[in-house]
Amino acid sequence: MHKISWIGAFLLINNMVIAQVGKEVPQKVERKTVDTRSRHSAAVEPLSPQKLWELGRVSGEGLSADGTQLIYGVSNYQFDDNKSEKNLYVIPVKGGTPVQFTTEAGSESVLKVDGDQVLYMFKGQLWKKSLKDGNATQVTNYEGGLENVKISPDGKHILFSKQVLLKPYYSQDKYKDLTKSNVYIYDNLDYRHWDTWNDGKFNHPFVATYADGQIGEAKDILGEEPYYSPTMPFGGAEDFTWSPDGKAVFYVCKKKFGKDYALSTNTDIYRYDLSSGETTNVTEGMMGYDNSPAFSPNGKLFTWLSMKTDGYEADKNDVILLDPQTNTKLNLTAHWDGTVNAFTWSKDNKKIYFVAPSEGTVQLFEILVPTNLKNRALPIINQISSGDFDITGIVGETKDGLVVTSTKMTRAAEVFLYSFKDKNLKAITTVNDQLYSTVAATKVESRVTKATDGLDLFSWVIYPPDFDPANKYPTLLFCQGGPQSATTQSYSFRWNFQLLASQGYIVIAPNRRGMPGWGVKWNEQISKDWGGQSIRDYLSAIDDLSKEPYVDKDRIAAVGASYGGYSVFQLAGVHEGRFKSFISHCGLFDMKSWYGTTEELFFANHDLGGPYWDKANAKTYTEFNPSTMVEKWNTPILIFQGGKDYRVPIGQGLEAFQAAQLRGVKSRLVYLPDENHWVLSGHNAQVWQREFFGWLSETLK
Repeated sequence: MHKISWIGAFLLINNMVIAQVGKEVPQKVERKTVDTRSRHSAAVEPLSPQKLWELGRVSGEGLSADGTQLIYGVSNYQFDDNKSEKNLYVIPVKGGTPVQFTTEAGSESVLKVDGDQVLYMFKGQLWKKSLKDGNATQVTNYEGGLENVKISPDGKHILFSKQVLLKPYYSQDKYKDLTKSNVYIYDNLDYRHWDTWNDGKFNHPFVATYADGQIGEAKDILGEEPYYSPTMPFGGAEDFTWSPDGKAVFYVCKKKFGKDYALSTNTDIYRYDLSSGETTNVTEGMMGYDNSPAFSPNGKLFTWLSMKTDGYEADKNDVILLDPQTNTKLNLTAHWDGTVNAFTWSKDNKKIYFVAPSEGTVQLFEILVPTNLKNRALPIINQISSGDFDITGIVGETKDGLVVTSTKMTRAAEVFLYSFKDKNLKAITTVNDQLYSTVAATKVESRVTKATDGLDLFSWVIYPPDFDPANKYPTLLFCQGGPQSATTQSYSFRWNFQLLASQGYIVIAPNRRGMPGWGVKWNEQISKDWGGQSIRDYLSAIDDLSKEPYVDKDRIAAVGASYGGYSVFQLAGVHEGRFKSFISHCGLFDMKSWYGTTEELFFANHDLGGPYWDKANAKTYTEFNPSTMVEKWNTPILIFQGGKDYRVPIGQGLEAFQAAQLRGVKSRLVYLPDENHWVLSGHNAQVWQREFFGWLSETLK
């Protein structure tokens, strides 16, 4: 389950070809069963788990003041040390030879570019370095370090966050004399979140005077209030912004505590006046998530992202525009059938660019900002990019286009220039080109199936290297998590479709009900219907693909994590022999015990309907509860479970494994005590991949 959800767009991708693969296959070709361990030349080999982690992870960090140079980051994983090292590089936006900008051991992140000076964070302090010479200077030496830093526009103040101890939940804080105790004591909910137990410390924003790296006495904007800002668990510097005149701070906060905090998504954006100390709620009466505050470049208009419904984390995400002078507010995307991931202003203040899911991809859009908000005219929204790729972020704008990060299912993120003139992407960075030149290509195609309710169901199909339709291949049905997360042209370092296909498997990844990119109604349909149409969509997709003669129907598996793991558990009870193997990672197995142990109860209340003791939710806890169908389990199942996963706590994986064992079903538990809902350690990820593919080799013989 994710904090920020991605909801669908209705605009068509004009160049998308809906391919019905396999039509060209002759009727009387003799078919062979193919071993998943395909052979290739020494120069070009299938992608392996280790090679996947040898890829550089590229981030767009910023542009020079004149827009001619890109500063980007590359993180490289070091197997011996089991950690990543990130450095910054500089390259002309028009292309050229990159120059390494930082070399220190650690991770640097750009804060801002002022003239030719790059201000960046390194080991909790501010550093600066000129784009013209090689001298780096440490700017601050603040005790305890700085996090989520924002410098005021006039350079006179600094905004940052740090933790403040406000509640004596931990025994050593409550009982000062018991220094060797290790106990947590709670009287309310929010006792743990994501992968961390609440120790009574809360993230708070601080503001202080700032001059020549010297930070004055810092003031806690929230004081003694037990609230989080940045928001938990994933909020960062994007939760903060300064007013254009540097006289006020805007910050995101959910001003709720305990049970109220666990039941609500109602974050608001607050304005804190530096001179008076007064706080104003800018989004008063807006009841869902409000975040990502930002001013237009000329400082005249204020924008943010907003969801309407309290408790609905996957609600439609809209761009809101406010004219502070007239206090006129306008929802710029209310009339558009989609959801916004992130946005940025154009330099000329006339447009807002945003990225959003669109029919199996994530694309660029633009809003033409109205000149008169009081007219309440609906702004024009255009999709400006299209193709089989994802736009994963906007780095900045040049006179020629937008600098963006982009991925494909077969390519990790790189930085590109999206040209305003020809509407194409041109690569700026090529960090991983050399490694990919040694990787055997995997073909990706789209496919449309008729769902059981007659609607079109889109899927991505990924084929093994050297795919030959005259052969038969084992096939994997990928079940996406979320549940309102998109299956697009993203590139994962765990659920990597290129890696799966490179081991000799055909992979089908349906855009089943609940995924953004296909309109708000499609996205909302999964709520309170987890085991219904979305599960039927999965079965429709795999049944349709299984009609192809190159699919070995005796070697089909279903795999997935989170809601995808739930889907695997649910399919295990209803698949009627379709699958020969299952793999579930951190999946929900028993909805009653899950409701009683998960932390963000707003999610459970909205998507499941509410608690199990409310009879109105009976279907959720019976027909749509995988644990009630264990008597039908008869297929091998591998279960991964993270020990620090508090979204889908450890009991879910243990219960499922114990049930399978007691039922006499071939099963295996892979317990990752130091991992949360994901797998973040490189060595642990290698174990994960080896167990994953080892299990498939055992069970899809």
